[in-house]
Amino acid sequence: MVRRTKEDAQATRAGLLDAAERLFQTHGVARTSLADIAREAGATRGAIYWHFKDKADLFNAMMERVTLPLGQCLASANLAGTEDPAASLRDAIVDAFGRIEQGEQLRRVLQIATHRVEYTEDLAAVQQQRVVKQGQSLCSIADGLERAFALRSLTPAVPIATAALGLQALIEGLLHQWLLAPGRFALAVAVRSVVGVYLAGLGLELAADNQATSA
Repeated sequence: MVRRTKEDAQATRAGLLDAAERLFQTHGVARTSLADIAREAGATRGAIYWHFKDKADLFNAMMERVTLPLGQCLASANLAGTEDPAASLRDAIVDAFGRIEQGEQLRRVLQIATHRVEYTEDLAAVQQQRVVKQGQSLCSIADGLERAFALRSLTPAVPIATAALGLQALIEGLLHQWLLAPGRFALAVAVRSVVGVYLAGLGLELAADNQATSA
């Protein structure tokens, strides 16, 4: 009986998150109430408050349900142990954006987070969580760049933190454009090319890219 109750609770929670995804995408986050989500899910308003503190808590749970790929791919890239940290950094970023391109639910959630949310006072926790995630990715990018420069015995023309911020802004800008009209261009292909050009501009040209350019 206890196991069944736990399964029922998990099913209710999943149904609420599914309903939130649908409504957030259709109406936007600000125009969707918790009552709307409960009604869409066929649940009670009390069920929402059993699982989530408020709308911001529900939104963050929706985001966490789909593992955000950039942080995951950067974390598993083993930049410390690779022979070419710049290439590994590029490949990890490309891998992350390939997952976004292929994952329907992930794409939908990112569209909501990018184009359907307003950072009003009641969603301050959502903005804070996004800043935290961006900061984690930025640290990983900076670490990869620092290792790449050290391995090549090069001195960066700009501070590592600035170079990392520029790369993050570049790839997030591409994602922002793609999410407006998925399919308008091949996301992973564009990211691979643009990141390669950016790294080359920092003096971290990748051997494979150099050979392709020469050919």
